[in-house]
Amino acid sequence: MAFGTSNLGLKLLAVGIALFLWAVAHGSSSIERGFDVPVVLHGVPDDLVITEQSADVVNVRVLGNPAALRSVSPDKLEYALNVANAKAGAAEFDVDASSLEFPRGARVVARSPAQIEVRFEGRATKSVRVRPLVEGEPAPGYEVTGVEVEPARVRIAGARSQVMSIAEATTDPIDVSGLSAPLERDARVVAVGSHVWLEDGPSVRVRVQVRQKPTPPPPALKGRRR
Repeated sequence: MAFGTSNLGLKLLAVGIALFLWAVAHGSSSIERGFDVPVVLHGVPDDLVITEQSADVVNVRVLGNPAALRSVSPDKLEYALNVANAKAGAAEFDVDASSLEFPRGARVVARSPAQIEVRFEGRATKSVRVRPLVEGEPAPGYEVTGVEVEPARVRIAGARSQVMSIAEATTDPIDVSGLSAPLERDARVVAVGSHVWLEDGPSVRVRVQVRQKPTPPPPALKGRRR
């Protein structure tokens, strides 16, 4: 009976050792995982605007043990690209994946792309008039007599080629359908251009004046012929 108990203990010990070795083997075996790391540009000169960027993320393949890779927080990864010395025109930057920090037991084995191309353009500012967009028809018998905007002009900034081609900024549509009294409201200003923005506030004050249409005089009566 004692022999059977001793044999059972040895078997349990053997099973325990086997499970331990299995866990160690699987815990230390390397696996590969991919991460899309956002590209963040730092140090953009004040007189330049970024108009094109060949890649917004860098895909890295990381080799490491499962425990190390599980500890990686993808939302905290960032590939910082310093462009402080950039000039107007196109520039290529080599992707240095060694700048990315991963936990011990994990390393970058591949990255794509190998280079990131960024195009810079000189920055310009300009004052343009604001044109309110009025839509709809006032109430029957009424007409719009005037539209005022305050301020009448706003400053825009952005890529020089786009800024110089813009003559005016518009507001979001203002609906006057069924209007029978003056209307005053804030409206958002829209700067036309993918690389253009407002330097002033995002909205203006718009006043729409309406009045009742004057009643036309009755037609003159023609005298009878004799």
